[in-house]
Amino acid sequence: MQQFKQKIGLALVVLVAGGFVQAEIYKWEDESGKVHFGDSPPEAVKTEQLRVEVNSISMPTVTPADFFAARETRQQAHESRQVVMYSTQRCGFCKKARRYFRQQGIPFKEYDVEKSRKGKADYKKMNGRGVPIILVGSSRMNGFSVKRFQQFYDGAVRR
Repeated sequence: MQQFKQKIGLALVVLVAGGFVQAEIYKWEDESGKVHFGDSPPEAVKTEQLRVEVNSISMPTVTPADFFAARETRQQAHESRQVVMYSTQRCGFCKKARRYFRQQGIPFKEYDVEKSRKGKADYKKMNGRGVPIILVGSSRMNGFSVKRFQQFYDGAVRR
């Protein structure tokens, strides 16, 4: 029973003391447009200091609009980088592209236009004439070379 009273007393102290705590939060955007929040600002990046009063009656300065804007920015960055390749197993350029993506750590989805139902349907919708067809976000590249892909990928990510 004594231990229980001590725990309750400690909880009350924490709750009362928590009403006087203030936190400083920093908001910044990285080079890919992703919005970050943290308690310490990174060096050499423009940050906005947000003041949040914990357990206070006033509302924090992080609004729902900030949250949804950050979420949309993250989704756009993710979508603009997503690589999808329509290929076949026997295609030499497809093998080269697949190997390059793996070596560079570029995540990608692959659909076989001969074996996959989705691959066949998408290939037909895109009026495919050869493989690979590589999509980065909504941008399309036919064929594959390392140099051309890297220029294409860098351009699609910056948009």
